[in-house]
Parts: sequence; structure tokens; C-alpha cells
Amino acid sequence: MNNNKVSKRWLPLALALAVSGGIANSYADSAPTSIQIQAQPLAAALGQLGRQTSLQLFFSPDLVAGKQAPAVSGNLAPEQALQALLQGSGLTYEISQGTVVLHAAQPVSTAPGTLELAPTDISMVGDWLGDAQESVVQNHPGARTVVRREAMVEQGALSVRDVLRGVPGVQVQDSNGTGGSDIALNVGVRGLTSRLSPRSTVLIDGIPAAFAPYGQPQLSMAPISSGNLDSIDVVRGAGSVRYGPQNVGGVINFVTRAIPEKATGELGTTIQTSRHGGWKHIESAFLGGTADNGLGAALLYSGVKGNGYRSSNNSNDIDDVLFKTHWALTDRDELSLNFHYYDGKADMPGGLTQAQFDKNPYQSDRDHDNFTGRRKDVSLKYLRQIDDVTQFEVQTYYTDSFRGSSIAARDQQTLSSYPRSYHTFAVEPRLSRVFVTGPATQEVSVGYRYLKEAMHEQATRLALIDNVPTVTPESDGHVYQDRTGGTEASAYYIDNKIDVGNWTITPGVRFEHINTDWNDRPVMGLGNKPVVAKSRSVTSNEPLPALSVMYHLSDAWKLFANYETSFGSLQYFQLGQGGQGDQTANGLQAEKAKTYEIGTRYDNGNWGGELTAFYIDFDDELQYISNDVGWTNLGATKHQGIEASMHYDLAGLDPRLQGLSANAGFTYTRATYEGAIPGFEGRDLPFYSRQIANAGLRYQVDRWTWNVDAYAQSKQRAPGTGMTSKGAFTGDYITEPTADGQYGDIPGYVTWSARGGYDFGAQLSNLKLAAGVKNIFDKQFFTRSSDNNSGIYLGEPRTFYVQASVGF
Repeated sequence: MNNNKVSKRWLPLALALAVSGGIANSYADSAPTSIQIQAQPLAAALGQLGRQTSLQLFFSPDLVAGKQAPAVSGNLAPEQALQALLQGSGLTYEISQGTVVLHAAQPVSTAPGTLELAPTDISMVGDWLGDAQESVVQNHPGARTVVRREAMVEQGALSVRDVLRGVPGVQVQDSNGTGGSDIALNVGVRGLTSRLSPRSTVLIDGIPAAFAPYGQPQLSMAPISSGNLDSIDVVRGAGSVRYGPQNVGGVINFVTRAIPEKATGELGTTIQTSRHGGWKHIESAFLGGTADNGLGAALLYSGVKGNGYRSSNNSNDIDDVLFKTHWALTDRDELSLNFHYYDGKADMPGGLTQAQFDKNPYQSDRDHDNFTGRRKDVSLKYLRQIDDVTQFEVQTYYTDSFRGSSIAARDQQTLSSYPRSYHTFAVEPRLSRVFVTGPATQEVSVGYRYLKEAMHEQATRLALIDNVPTVTPESDGHVYQDRTGGTEASAYYIDNKIDVGNWTITPGVRFEHINTDWNDRPVMGLGNKPVVAKSRSVTSNEPLPALSVMYHLSDAWKLFANYETSFGSLQYFQLGQGGQGDQTANGLQAEKAKTYEIGTRYDNGNWGGELTAFYIDFDDELQYISNDVGWTNLGATKHQGIEASMHYDLAGLDPRLQGLSANAGFTYTRATYEGAIPGFEGRDLPFYSRQIANAGLRYQVDRWTWNVDAYAQSKQRAPGTGMTSKGAFTGDYITEPTADGQYGDIPGYVTWSARGGYDFGAQLSNLKLAAGVKNIFDKQFFTRSSDNNSGIYLGEPRTFYVQASVGF
């Protein structure tokens, strides 16, 4: 959203100010900042003021029409600059918490208690994620972090995993196991399982990234490329009412590059290599603009090619294309239509035994394992500003996804392939309206989602003879597993954002009605044994209440607390587990969790940070054990901890430090078994670190930008669960490394990275060049897996990269 438009976040409060009066003008605690505004029409000057400060300005165009503003420059508090701009204009204002409503010195309203605002100036809260501008994040009543494109580039990120490592509370597991390709995304939040990111609702421009958001939310294929992104928005709590189930780990929204107002283009590349592997590179291209009639379009491309740091079976070939359109049909109507195509293939080098790892951690004993994926999707969004206080929006989308993998058995005697296809259609209308009731302003939103999924999953197998796929009587490539299924879900929600005084209170509730079915079709199975047809289904009806509260101590300092519930229905793979009956899923139960947050956020432009304490209480968490065991209910688990982050502009200490800034983050998490596994009570869940820390320095001088960053994580457990293939618990909590590499503690580590870049400016086509190194000291670290690709997986060694981009 442009800063010269009305803030989405503050319309309700502005209306309350207009009708209630008597609220003190106080913005004295806002720190002075450098303001440079030339003499120009008042409307344009106010727009510049909004861009250069955190003030949110509300006014009618008729009110400022024909008025001129004087030049204003210097180190001024925002309100001082506002007063200077309004000198001689005949206008006055009301201000509270950085929200400003302009009116005539003797305002005339059309009716008592109303405020005239032009339709083009009104933009309501609507979508809570929105475009994640700083003011929106500052006033979000929960833990939230947004990483901008500039920071991604300066990290030398070839994948979104590189970026997410620096977000408090987020833990990224390196590629491993049957989800171990570079196409997969393994992200865990607050100690939740990271394998294929099943606990967070992952979105791309608000559209679910998963094959099937209800029945298959795992991201063995994450159709997301860092080269196409404008920002990554991570909401770690308080999202279930708006964004549905399967999000106890919050909401992660990958925001692609916006359609620009003026015709703009950019070409970029990043190339990286390490001494143990090959060359890998990412290319990106962007072209877009908006015509005078309000029709805008943008074409985005990002591609990843080349080899990783393992010596063999480690290549990547990924293409990601988006075509985005937006049309301002009228002053009150907007239409957006987006097309997305993603195609990728990546090898999976596999895990190593302890002996193999000790001999050469860069080797691969897998020659055939790979993953392929394709996704085509289209989304349509229509927004109607019905009147000054009423907004209607409807979003609909359709996705067609295919994923296939070829994976050798542990004994390397057979090679199985798993082609799977998914189709998802959804429509989500929402109506929002502002109500003024005495001193309070309320924005009530009512929404609905209808979603329908369909899936088709198959499996075939060939023998591996002398490492060559071969047809044999037992493994002849026929379809030995053929399964179909689907989900039909309806969700209804209502929430009410109430602004009264310094308080923002938002109660809400979502109701999910979910029907999921699964069918095993009769085919000739392995060993020429016929598969008996089975059909299973499950219905869930779950209310998901939530409540968030924020207290605005000032424009810079906020306090917040929230509570929410999250529900995870049984998925296709879980529903098909175990037994021969039509109504069994090996005893699995849907999971439910309660999340609590309390925290504070501060940002005065010079320095800021966020501190949050969290607690997650799972009733009966589902966890994937292995291909032999599948999923199981662990019983109760508990996740608790503290997240902290800060940033500081060191020029505030000494003018000679102009351009030098620092940032740091720290997360302490304790995630433990609390339920039914004997000998596991109070012990750590697998694959998370209790402590994670990161820190960085950024120095920008003239056309140079220098970065130094550090990342550290403490040890992790990989104990398995002591469960046999028949589902019995042995009570073994393994901490010592095993010879096969599957189990044992995973040591913590620290890595450092550095980068230097130069911007040649507009006179040389906005050419930017940079070079950097990741893992400077070549620290060796690893993770583990216990599935078909079990074993030890090496982390990224010392890696060098160069970057270049041009713009026009």
C-alpha cells in the first residue's frame, strides 16, 4: 500500500477520533527524525510526510484541494512537521497514537457524529496479512516478523530456507530423508516437527502452497522461489480464525513482487559453489507496469539450476513463472488475476551410515533417488468498497499439482516410484464493516470458505540388479498401490476488531466442517497378492475460538497478548494407515492445540525489537515416525519458550557511525513429550534446538554495502520413539549415535557469513555487483533421518557466491 493512501490498520480508530472528540493531542514522545519536504500542493506534501514518518493521515481530497504547503526540512518530530505544513491552511487535526484526522478549523459535517471521507481514501483492515507494511506489523497483536527483499539479497539466499533461519522461533531442517530434495521445505516453529512443514499454514500471496491444504499439507514440494519474492511474512500465532486449521505453527505468507506503477524491469543472477560440489545458480527476471487506465501487469521468473555440495546425485532444475494482473475497474472496484506455473526436479543424495560419513561426508550411495514436481494454479480476487465503511472481498483459486518420487529401498534391491496428483478449488468471500459505538470503533468481519480437494496416489516398483532398474517377476513396474480420496470443507468465521482508547481487542471464532474420504482400489499388489478394496472416511466439526488484545503505550511501544486454538484433521496418508476394516486408521485421532502468547514490541525508528513468551499445549500431537510405522499420536506434548529480536541504528550513538546498523535474535524453546510413551515423559521432541541465536552487522557507506552475520543453534535430539513396526513402544530414548546414522544426538554449531556489494547507480543501468561467503570457517554440521533414505546428512560447507543485477 502506498503511504499517501489511508492506512489499512487505522481506519476504525480514525473514525472513532472524528466522532468522539476530547481525545488528547499527544505525540510528544515521538522521536525527531530527518524530514525533507519541498514546497508543493498540500495533498502531495502530506503524502511525503506519511512516507517519511509513521504518521497515518486521514483526509478528504476536497479538504486540501487548492491549498499549498511550505517547504519543511530539518530534524523534527512528526507532529512538528505536520503543524508546519498546515500553517495558513485553515485546517486543524486530531491525533492519537500516530493516527491523524484532518478537518477544517470549524468542521462542517453532513450529520451529527459522521465524518466525510472520499471513497478513494478509505482502505479497511480487510486482509490481516495485507502487504505487511511496517505500520501493519507494528500493530499486529502477536509475534510477527517480516523479511524484506533487500535482506534476502544480502544473505545471498538461493532458497527461502536460507532466509527463514534468521526469524525468531523458526527452525529450518536441512534437506534429508524422503523429503530431502531442494524442492522440499522443512520448517518447524516453536519446537513443532519440521519435516515437510506440516504445522504452519504456508501461503503464496494468500493462496495455500500445499498440494491439498486439508488432506496433504506437507511441503515435499514447496512451489516457492526466493528470486520472485518481495517479502516473507511470518505470523507465529493468532491466525486460526482467518486462515483455518493446520496452523498451530502460525502462518507464513510468501509475498511475490508487486506490480509497479511505472514500467520497470530487472534481471539478476546469483552463482555459488563449494570445493566439494558443483556450481549452482539462480536467475531471476521481472517486468511490469501500470497503464493510465489502471490496468497493471507483471511477469516474474526465477530458476535454480546446477549441483549442490554433495559429490553425486545432487542436481537441481527448477523453473518458477508468475503472471500477475491488477485492474482498478472504478474508484471502488479492484480486480486481480494471477497465473502461476512451477516445475522442478531435484536429486536426493540420501543419508549415510556413520562409517560412510566418517570416510567421506560428501559422498552419496544413491544413484536413482529423485523428486519431481509440477504445479499450475490460478487465483482471482475481487474487492468492492461498497461505501465509506463497508468492504466486500471474494477470493477464489484452483490448483493442479503433481509430485513424483523415485526412492530405492534401504537394502538397495528395489526402486519404487510414487506418482501423485492433487486438485484443489476454493472460494472465500468476506464482508467487513465499521461501526461507531460511543467511544469505541469496531470493524466486524464475516467470512466463509468452501474448499474441495481430490487426490490420486499410486506406487510402482522395479528391481535393482547391479544398480540398474530391471523388470523381474516380483518387481515388474505394475501399479501395486492405487488410492484416491478427497476433502470437502466449509468454514465460517466472524471477528471484531474493537478500538477504544489505547486498547485494541479482537475476539473471533471459526467453525470448521470437514469431510475426508480415502479409498484403496483393488489392484495386484506386491508378490502377486491382490489388494482388497477399502474405503474410509472421517468427519470433523470443530469450533476454533481466539482472542487478541493490544495496548498502545505509544506509537512506538505496544503490549499484546493472545489465545487461539488450532485443529488438524486426519490426512490421507494417516487415514489409510493400518488394519483391514473400513473405519480404522490404526487408532489415530485428529489433533488439537491451544496457543498462548504475551509480548511487547517497540520501534522508534532508531532502534526496536520484540519480546514474546509462548506456550503451546497439544492434546494428542500426531508425529511421523518412519515409513514402517507411519504416523502415531504421541499423546500430550508441551511447547514453551521465549523469542527476542532487536535492531539498532548505531548512528544514534555517534554521527560517525552513520550507515552502521546491528540486529540480533534469540529463541529459547522447550518442547517435550508429556503423554503415553513410557520413558519419554519430559524428554525433548526430536529435531529442534533449545537455543537458537543470530546476529549481524550491516554497514552502508557511499555505494558500498557490507554485511557480517552469525548463526548458532544448540544440539538436537534424534531419538526415534522406541516404536516397533507393529506399533509397540519399547521405551528406548536413544541419545548415543547408532551405526546406521538414524539415531543419536545432533551436535550444535555456529556459522559465519560475510558479503560486500556495490551499487553503480542509474547512470550504469542500476548495475549491482556483490560477492560473499557462507560458513566462512567451514564448520561441519549435520542432521539425520530415519525413513527409507535414513542416515546422516551433511550441512552446507564453506560456499562462495557472486551476485549481479541490472534494472531499467
